[in-house]
Amino acid sequence: MRFRQALVLLLLALAIGALVVLDWGSYLSLEQLKASQDSFVRLHAEQPIMVAAVYFLIYVVATALSFPGATIITLAGGAVFGLWWGLLIVSFASSIGATLAFLASRFVLREAVASRFGQRLADINAGVDKAGAFYLFSLRMMPVVPFVLINLLMGLTRMKTWTYYWVSQIGMLAGTAVYVNAGTQLAQVDSLRGILSPALLGSFVLLGLFPLLARRVVAALQKRRVYARWASVRPKTFDRNLIVIGGGAAGLVSAYIAAAVKAKVTLVEAHKMGGDCLNYGCVPSKALIKSAKVAHQMRHAARYGLSDVVPTFSFKAVMQRVRDVIQAIEPHDSIERYTGLGVEVLQGYGKLVNPWTVEVALNDGTSQRLTARSIVIAAGARPFVPPLPGLDDVGYVTSDTLWDEFVKFDEVPPRLVVLGGGPIGCELAQSFTRLGSHVTQVEMGARIMVREDEEVSELAKASLEADGVQVLTGHKALRCEVRPYSVTASAAKQSMDRHASLAMTNKKSAMAEERLSMTGEKFLIVEHNGQERAIPFDQLICAVGRVARLQGYGLEDLGIPTHRTIETNEYLQTIYPNIYAAGDVAGPFQFTHTAAHQAWYAAVNALFGEWKLFKADYSVIPWATFIDPEVARVGLNEQEAKEKNIPYEVTQYDIDDLDRAIADSEAHGFVKVLTVPGKDKILGVTIVGAHAADLLAEYVLAMKHGLGLNKILGTIHTYPTMSEANKYAAGEWKRAHAPQKLLAWVKKYHAWKRGE
Repeated sequence: MRFRQALVLLLLALAIGALVVLDWGSYLSLEQLKASQDSFVRLHAEQPIMVAAVYFLIYVVATALSFPGATIITLAGGAVFGLWWGLLIVSFASSIGATLAFLASRFVLREAVASRFGQRLADINAGVDKAGAFYLFSLRMMPVVPFVLINLLMGLTRMKTWTYYWVSQIGMLAGTAVYVNAGTQLAQVDSLRGILSPALLGSFVLLGLFPLLARRVVAALQKRRVYARWASVRPKTFDRNLIVIGGGAAGLVSAYIAAAVKAKVTLVEAHKMGGDCLNYGCVPSKALIKSAKVAHQMRHAARYGLSDVVPTFSFKAVMQRVRDVIQAIEPHDSIERYTGLGVEVLQGYGKLVNPWTVEVALNDGTSQRLTARSIVIAAGARPFVPPLPGLDDVGYVTSDTLWDEFVKFDEVPPRLVVLGGGPIGCELAQSFTRLGSHVTQVEMGARIMVREDEEVSELAKASLEADGVQVLTGHKALRCEVRPYSVTASAAKQSMDRHASLAMTNKKSAMAEERLSMTGEKFLIVEHNGQERAIPFDQLICAVGRVARLQGYGLEDLGIPTHRTIETNEYLQTIYPNIYAAGDVAGPFQFTHTAAHQAWYAAVNALFGEWKLFKADYSVIPWATFIDPEVARVGLNEQEAKEKNIPYEVTQYDIDDLDRAIADSEAHGFVKVLTVPGKDKILGVTIVGAHAADLLAEYVLAMKHGLGLNKILGTIHTYPTMSEANKYAAGEWKRAHAPQKLLAWVKKYHAWKRGE
């Protein structure tokens, strides 16, 4: 490819050089054109087709090479061929030439620009994909914008060639007509400046701006239409600048930003500040994972030169530690902190009454109506509970409720079923089996962690099974049942053990469980390869995904479209431009860090959107699954690259070679980097190993700012640390792309220096 690019550059240079040698410029003056007009007219009368063809070819070449003098050539077209034939010939010739210049820019420059300014170009391409033709048309309507510059810049984008051609053909027509018509009156033209008077230039500018203005007008009309039914209730003044519904990650960040810029903001939260992440998800699960990992390390202390020991502990104490961790972090998200920052916090349920009014049913039984110019809905998501027959009868917990339920137990649940093979299910399955539960994980799909590459899924499964988890893939849950106990000695002993265990729980839970034990044993019925199988359990965790909270906020009354999430545009606006959605309730990702990321855009757009709107940026999204070993990735993996037909190269470094990993007895896993073929531009990274989520940060930064593997290789990494894995992965790429021909000559050079 580089050879072809060099060849194209050489041909362009030769063509331009030939034009210079032939003194092309001397023919492209108004005086020369006037002097030659009669001869050109006579020649055209004698050989009209030949003259038209040669003129067409010259125009195409001059435009394609971006050579100065297009104005003179256009005037010549009007002088020789007249208005209509001249307009026809010049219009097509200029459009074809501009398209060739567009393709030359794309072929020669785009890769180099993309490798250095990848993120900026990606942002531009996103805009081009949505409204590129519209803006190109506007630019073409304005002769004050150099067409050469347009050809060059548009060639760097991924605009389709055909789109570029036909938009240019139509957009340049008006300006072309002016110059061709001037050419028909060549004798009266004294200077090129006189062709386009300030008034005419102004007219063209206004003409070019017309599509943009028209778009604004259409948007205003659409806005007026969507608000029409609410015109009579629109407040003349507003109590607040912003109301935020939901006190999770997205809601807290939105409120914080509003308060930071001195806006009057109210945050409405009915339950716990901090949302799911602090109280039910990220924080408690990581606390549990840590305790489980310590227990696992105690059992395998021989790896560290110590003696293996069986950990003894109170499960209630482990669960209490989870609560203690939550309580330690709670002040960061507390009402007191946000009140101190300038946020009004109301505890209650917020419901949209109209696009500017929220009715808050306060927890104390009273209600309050608030008005605001803008509203952000950040209601979050909840665990999805599958409609399994008998599930309610046997009882279950979710990732939200298990913390309050399991803290009642003194002992870890003996038999645990985890329904779901996603990140949450895998984390909980591994943690509880390390704490002593016999865990069966049930996944309907062919493999767990299905969004990861197959090798990652297999490694995760092997790790879970090594810890004792029974992983059942391809098993579909059908129903739950309660079956009578067999009257045997072992069954009687089991009943006694269960009764003793229940006696250590609170009275309510014990009585409920005892009633069930009197009737029978709990089973999950699954289907695999057409055969049913019964899996006994004491506790069942539903971890099959989360769904956005869409009910109870007045969305349906306002006609705000919802599917699986609240439908928003790229600015996070709903059909009402002053109502925004952010976080899990908006999608497309259900990560705390993306919720906070979206919140910035939602808050800024809500407060300053009448001046400037910012599109939410999802170009570089990291995520991690905190099993052991951790799985973290950003950008594309191989599975997604194949699905999207994106060409890529794979570079892999195995962590079993890393000094620090060996010293820590964590020598397993890998760093896998996808790059553009032949380039060091990073398309995506998958890391499996200890501290993978932390190691990923370097690649997130690199991708965000367009840095390639060469930059990572050239960065000093502390020795001995796990972060060296990133440098060594870059080194693997460098070795695979070493310039072998150059090295062969270098070898000969060194031999010559030795006197050989």
